[in-house]
Amino acid sequence: KYEENSQEIDVDAVARRGEVEMVAVVEHVEQAGVHSGDSACALPPITLGKEEIERIRHSTHAIAAGVGVRGLINIQFALASDVLYVLEANPRASRTVPFVSKATGVPIAKAAARIMAGESIAMLRAGGVLPRFGDGGQLPAGSPISVKEAVLPFGRFHGVDTVLGPEMKSTGEVMGIDTSFGVAFAKSQVAAFSGGLPTRGTAFVSLANRDKRSAIFPVKRLSDLGFEIVATEGTADILQRNGVPARLTRKQFEGVGPGGEPTAVELINAGEIDLIINTPYGVGPRRDGYEIRTAAVLRGVPCITTVQGLAAAVQGIDSLLHDQPCVKSIQEHVQGMHWDNV
Repeated sequence: KYEENSQEIDVDAVARRGEVEMVAVVEHVEQAGVHSGDSACALPPITLGKEEIERIRHSTHAIAAGVGVRGLINIQFALASDVLYVLEANPRASRTVPFVSKATGVPIAKAAARIMAGESIAMLRAGGVLPRFGDGGQLPAGSPISVKEAVLPFGRFHGVDTVLGPEMKSTGEVMGIDTSFGVAFAKSQVAAFSGGLPTRGTAFVSLANRDKRSAIFPVKRLSDLGFEIVATEGTADILQRNGVPARLTRKQFEGVGPGGEPTAVELINAGEIDLIINTPYGVGPRRDGYEIRTAAVLRGVPCITTVQGLAAAVQGIDSLLHDQPCVKSIQEHVQGMHWDNV
């Protein structure tokens, strides 16, 4: 069981005999409760403040030193209502190690291997394997934003529900990197999904009651960016009351209207929908949502199932329309990070 609205955080660190180096603090886009292998992540963290990172640093040092790790350790935290929880601590390499190494330019696997062979963290700092100053909680000013996105195999397994949860469904990972989160996220979507995020067209929106309040502003931004919004009755009513133009469509279980009005699934199958936002609710409507998400997979339409994913996608679309992507190699991005200035 997870706290409502809790933010999940991954930390990768190396340790030896009380010496601890926190290499990276990675913030998840989706809330705690979505498997860490399926959640998009950002490095450096995009919403954590210095005080929160200091608490994470203190907890990481205490856990790594207390466990007596020699080499790598991965710790997963959840931050909810200003309380920092430890979800798990794994004295091993995690799936985020390759991503963190590319995003920071720090060869974590090499550092861990040399620690296990007897070298100290101080020696690795002096030798340039680890940064001489600072740590992963305090990246240099002007560092690029890196986004890790999961590759989900729904195109091959059409019967699998695309809703993200505690069971891992992804089969791979990709990375986007740029000077802003929006562009980096958009790049990660191009790498993970054929075609990436749409920049125009029609967005279908169907939200659980618990998500309607927090989804209003991202959906309004979609509308402001030029998307036509199509929504089911309850969602359309909320959006219209908040100044978002929304065209009404019928739910699947309602069937075709007396005047031939199509259902949401029929609109998707007809190729009239370019983006789908569908957060799951209870038993009856969840069945309806499952048919919507299945149609999205069959038509290859991007389908977002969390409000946090929606907010990130809107930032990505906004950046695609208004920002100029930075075309550089990873080496060029990393060379621009001046660790001596932290």
